[in-house]
Amino acid sequence: MRTEAEFTDLYENHFSELAAQVCAYLGDAAEAQDLVQEAFLRAWQRWDKVGGYEEPVAWVRRVAWNLATSRHRRNQVARKFLQKSSAPEAAPAASPDHVALVAALKQVPAKRRQALVMHYMADMTISAIAKETGAREGTVKSWLHRGRKELAALLADPDDTAVIRTGARKTDAAPAADPDTMPIRIRGGAAAPRLPRAAGRRASVKEDRS
Repeated sequence: MRTEAEFTDLYENHFSELAAQVCAYLGDAAEAQDLVQEAFLRAWQRWDKVGGYEEPVAWVRRVAWNLATSRHRRNQVARKFLQKSSAPEAAPAASPDHVALVAALKQVPAKRRQALVMHYMADMTISAIAKETGAREGTVKSWLHRGRKELAALLADPDDTAVIRTGARKTDAAPAADPDTMPIRIRGGAAAPRLPRAAGRRASVKEDRS
């Protein structure tokens, strides 16, 4: 049986990353934190059993995603109204690129958005996502492919320079034609104000891994 200290370590080591993943799905940091806290509370109530699992964090993540999906379904009408209003304030530590990415993700359909967040933020394989969501691997691949295209269309602008990717910005490379591999640029111009370039590490869109 796992000890209370091990549960505390699990909470401290994984709360922030799980909250960030659920926030990217829901678009609401406070709501995401509440749901992840609820998931950890349920894990603690069943710690005699959950603590014996090989990966207790996988159980907590599944519960958090289930809670988030239920909340999303209950709030669909309210969400449509809120999407017409101003975007929620970013968390204090969030970079402008991260805020733009979360705002764009909110416009991607729920299943594709969940797959994108699980794959690129939670670093889950296609097979793991299929197992967690109950979908076929081919369906997950389709969600990722279509989600990437939609996300690229929402963020892409060849005249802007704020590139959402990991690593240093490349200024001499031509944009790739394939939406699965092309760097995603934040839209500028009249349709959306240009965001200041963020310093440090940027969010990335990586290749599929199965």
